[in-house]
Amino acid sequence: MQRIIPSLAALIWSLMTLTAFAQESAPPAEHPSKAAWEAAGAAMQRGPSTVTLRDQGSLQLPDGYAFIPVKEATRVMESMGNQVDGRFIGLIVPLADAPWFVTVDYEESGYIKDDDAKNWDAKELLDNLKEGTEAGNERRTSMGIPPLEVTRWIESPTYDGTSQRLVWSIEARNKGVDDPDPTINYNTYLLGREGYFSLDLVTTAATVTTDKLAARELLAATTFNDGKRYTDFNASTDKVAAYGLAALVGGLAAKKLGLIAVLGAFLLKFAKVIFLVVAGGAAAFAKFFKRDKSSEA
Repeated sequence: MQRIIPSLAALIWSLMTLTAFAQESAPPAEHPSKAAWEAAGAAMQRGPSTVTLRDQGSLQLPDGYAFIPVKEATRVMESMGNQVDGRFIGLIVPLADAPWFVTVDYEESGYIKDDDAKNWDAKELLDNLKEGTEAGNERRTSMGIPPLEVTRWIESPTYDGTSQRLVWSIEARNKGVDDPDPTINYNTYLLGREGYFSLDLVTTAATVTTDKLAARELLAATTFNDGKRYTDFNASTDKVAAYGLAALVGGLAAKKLGLIAVLGAFLLKFAKVIFLVVAGGAAAFAKFFKRDKSSEA
């Protein structure tokens, strides 16, 4: 029998409770996530509006979406058993009943050269992702996290050199488990002068074809401020990242930067999101805020 670590057990319980909350007037008063969700509901910013993304850029949040600021979003993530770090900016959720959400981060990496996008090989990138994931399974197992396997591209990497936007997505399943609807990360990036924004949609294979349209809409609505844009780079003064664009796909980075460092980031990411859509959690997320909006009206 697979051992479930306490944080995962708490996460599943939290999602089940929040699903029930979507159908009732309030969650059980004793549940530890209640205060986090109430604070998120009070602090969230509904579109259409402008969301400031630190001192780097902004998001023109469209109608039908809500942004939860970093303080409240961190509490929500932690209440579901997830860790965030200094890169985390907040969460975007749909106000409609849709089973997805988007994490927003900023990585102060320095200027990332995008030359390698002209020559990368999608098959090689996928093979490296598979290899890196398999190499990390021993550590996952020791942490009580089920081993993973990367099976296929949901969307192979595409990069627009004019807008400096990168998109890619893979399917990752629990290894050896029959999962007809695995969790999907749909990853989108916008490069800037000093680093990059990442907006990562968490959904499932069954709905990713539709849900990714929201991810692309949000990416298109994200911009860097004047002076912080990719085209503002000054070669004589600015820091240049130690890796190229392919590192953001996670494949060639394993060879260029050393497997252990990359696996650490890769493991953390999938440990963070792989169970977040269990029991319709993202749908409960949407229903919560939809109910909150109706109650205000």
